[in-house]
Amino acid sequence: MARPRHTPAFLALLALTLVTAPVVASAQEEPALEAGPALERVALRLRYGVALREGAQVDPGPGLTYSGLTPNDVAVWGTVYGLGLEWLGAQLGVQREAFTLNRESTLVTEGSLLRASAGLVARGRLGPVRGELGAGYGFAQLPTFSDSADPEPVFQRGGRHAALLSGRLRFPLFLRAQGELRGEFPLAFSAQDAAGGGASAKGFGAGAALLFPVKQAGHWEGALVLDYQYVQDRLTADSGVRSEQTLQRVGAALQLSWFDADVSARSPGAGEPQVRPGALAVQVLDAETGTPMAGAQVTFLGEGAAQAPRATDAQGQVLEPELAPGEVVARVSASGYEPAEGRATVAPGGRATLEVRARKLPPPVGSLRIAVTDKRGNVPMPEVTVVVGEREVRTDAAGQARLEKLPPGPVQVKVSVAGFQPVEEAVVIVAGQEAVLPIPLQLARRVGFATIAGTVRSTQGRPLAATLVIPAAKVRSRADAKGSFSLKLKPGTYRIIISAKGYLTQTKSVIVRDGEQAIFNVDLFPRPR
Repeated sequence: MARPRHTPAFLALLALTLVTAPVVASAQEEPALEAGPALERVALRLRYGVALREGAQVDPGPGLTYSGLTPNDVAVWGTVYGLGLEWLGAQLGVQREAFTLNRESTLVTEGSLLRASAGLVARGRLGPVRGELGAGYGFAQLPTFSDSADPEPVFQRGGRHAALLSGRLRFPLFLRAQGELRGEFPLAFSAQDAAGGGASAKGFGAGAALLFPVKQAGHWEGALVLDYQYVQDRLTADSGVRSEQTLQRVGAALQLSWFDADVSARSPGAGEPQVRPGALAVQVLDAETGTPMAGAQVTFLGEGAAQAPRATDAQGQVLEPELAPGEVVARVSASGYEPAEGRATVAPGGRATLEVRARKLPPPVGSLRIAVTDKRGNVPMPEVTVVVGEREVRTDAAGQARLEKLPPGPVQVKVSVAGFQPVEEAVVIVAGQEAVLPIPLQLARRVGFATIAGTVRSTQGRPLAATLVIPAAKVRSRADAKGSFSLKLKPGTYRIIISAKGYLTQTKSVIVRDGEQAIFNVDLFPRPR
């Protein structure tokens, strides 16, 4: 079956928004008071819209798929509370779906589908958020067709009887608008195909809505609703025929609510002056740089009540257009910053401005305490130089050195003292904690001798078998044929006399330390003729 022209759901939603926006804007100009803590005793919603349908049927024939935008989607839904308990109520919903199947621009078949639900519902409130949970019975007619091998399939209806679980959340948005999220999940206990044969069925539904109060009188309030619904259904007959569809519904609705408290009693009397709300614009800046802080959360507190946090824009600004006159506190929170707040007085019908500067949290740092001791008797060693990363400190009289404001992470510690073996350690710094590192030093191992090595060559680069004399050590030695020599001596300072036949004698002074090797090379000049 050829697919008709596909119209995306967001275009239908945009069209409905453009049509209803002027109505909503003009209605918002009229001061419709909030119901405060009052909850609806009765609510009735009537919706009209369009449905974007995607579906398919698998049967012994070639099967078929379909899609299209169908108008005439009508629904009515209502709840009644106060069934003995204030939080317990009943709900009822009925919905008619128009259905058309087209080949190109030619209508093949059409019909309608019915959905109905009834059951109990319980509600609760957490601050400004209101929630409902429902359980009851749900009936849904599901679309099926005659054999797809038929050149003109006939529209038919299957059915599903189910235990229906549902939920709904209502929460405040901008101005007096409210948002709504809802979902339902049927647990099918009976289903049949178009011929009444056995079948199984499953599916789910979810939706969202925007509610704009437009009129209030006494106990009653009227609201305009922009509604979206997403539904998936599948029906599998025992014969093997399977039909499934996905629906996206967009519509506008009118909702009437009756409250359990006299809302008009909270409105100003005919002879009383009406107190107009005021507005407060807040600018949030970095206290050090003065840079606007985008994304900071601002909570407004007036008359002891806190509103939902609002995020600042790219310029670090946020505007609360409706606040009760009087002193208002603006509390600011942002990641990496200390909490900050400011106070301003809002006049009736006026607009106040407030600047709040937030300071960055101090960087997370830790500290390190180093204790240097002589391992022979665990004796503290004062005035020892300790290198920690790129910083250098000296131990005190107790052999300890302390460093603060170290960034978290590993750091290298080096200690070098004459006569002791050098030490290198690594320690991990933890923010908000002090790490303790004991460093016991061991005496350096004494070898008892040192080495002097090198080569003797002529200034032309020819190796010389020169004679080396060290008077202080009473050593006399010769370099080998390659001019190389190596001498073992006690640590100390020595004068070495180097001579070779036909060359000028040279004298070198060399310092050698215990266990080390001193290397030097000598170039002898020829003796003048």
